[in-house]
Amino acid sequence: MPAKTPLPVTLTGHYVRLEPLTMDHLPDLFAAGGGDDEVWRWQGGPTPHTQDELGLKLRALLDDAERGEYVAFAVIHRASGQAVGWTTYLDVDTVDERLEIGWTWYGRAFWRTAVNTETKLLLLTHAFEELGMGRVQLKTDHMNQRSQAAIARIGAQREGVLRRHRLRPDGTWRDSVYFSILSEEWPAAKARLGPVRSIRPDQ
Repeated sequence: MPAKTPLPVTLTGHYVRLEPLTMDHLPDLFAAGGGDDEVWRWQGGPTPHTQDELGLKLRALLDDAERGEYVAFAVIHRASGQAVGWTTYLDVDTVDERLEIGWTWYGRAFWRTAVNTETKLLLLTHAFEELGMGRVQLKTDHMNQRSQAAIARIGAQREGVLRRHRLRPDGTWRDSVYFSILSEEWPAAKARLGPVRSIRPDQ
């Protein structure tokens, strides 16, 4: 039986809650990462230095989500109640039972905290255990060592590099490093990451 198509859901952990991304999250998102060149260095396109500029990026993502290209989540820091980044499911293929987790960013204050680990744990748990995926992939710029280290820490296996894969905004070419977790590898990876407190459908 094919895997299930991901739909907007709310996924709740101890440190973060993932909820369907909307324009209402824009003020929080700009407060978390607006104007920070390092946050946007690997995201493609210029750094949004005003809320309106970030709003254009957010609106474009939501338009793509409405066309079925993404399922987009706001990452809510539960202690503060504020949106501190976003993340997506993309490249979904239910016949081949695979999807990608990508276009993820967090405000710099939340780097190297539990936010990324638990965000990935929630997304992976939902993908493997609720949607029935057999493969979840992640990719990043070959020069983004911080992202590669973060992906490896969640138990993903480095697969290889697609050379000259994407044109960067500055006109240089990016190689993309691919990682994946397979369904048979998920129990061990999940045990390393820790428990998920709860997952519930969005109402």
